[in-house]
Amino acid sequence: MSEQGLRARKKQQTRDTISDRATRLFLERGFDKVTIADVAAAADVAKMTVTNYFPRKEDLALDLGPVFVEQLAATVREREPGESALAALRRAYLAAAAEQSPVVGFSGPDFAKLIADSPALLGRLREFHEEREAALARALAAETAAEPGDITPRVAAAQLAGVHRVLFEETMRRTLAGESNDVIAAALTGYIGRAFDVLAPGLERYAVR
Repeated sequence: MSEQGLRARKKQQTRDTISDRATRLFLERGFDKVTIADVAAAADVAKMTVTNYFPRKEDLALDLGPVFVEQLAATVREREPGESALAALRRAYLAAAAEQSPVVGFSGPDFAKLIADSPALLGRLREFHEEREAALARALAAETAAEPGDITPRVAAAQLAGVHRVLFEETMRRTLAGESNDVIAAALTGYIGRAFDVLAPGLERYAVR
């Protein structure tokens, strides 16, 4: 491995360690009762190191935020030849539900409660949903060569991201209600089909590669 690769790996390891220690503290004490200094001490790093990796305290708990924000746009950019944005996103969500991916809300009851009990984390999660919709709109505009004044990509993104948000919140609701991931995944598979079917009349031929 090159020196640059080793540095990147070390940085990722440091980031993961900080995030893991922070999550443990948040689960033990509650998000609002843990300080950046507490996280730094638990991870055996300086406070500045914590904030260099995670400028906002909320991102210590929601460390998959960057992946979450780019998820839909990446799926659209990587869709198969002949596949629409709608079809690609449906396929990807079904796969994520089958894998019980934390990116689509399979976080476990303790973590779901941590988020639900913290207005700060709920607020940051709302921001991630908004950022994800904006990223999807940009990807759709690029993939369809839309004119700058064309609102179609934004309208499509609002509908597609909206379905993802509803499904994510349903997963969280069921998790907080005590349902197992297997039960939630089974129910979600049916919901995904119904949700994307609602959008099909308007979007099944949109952004076909």
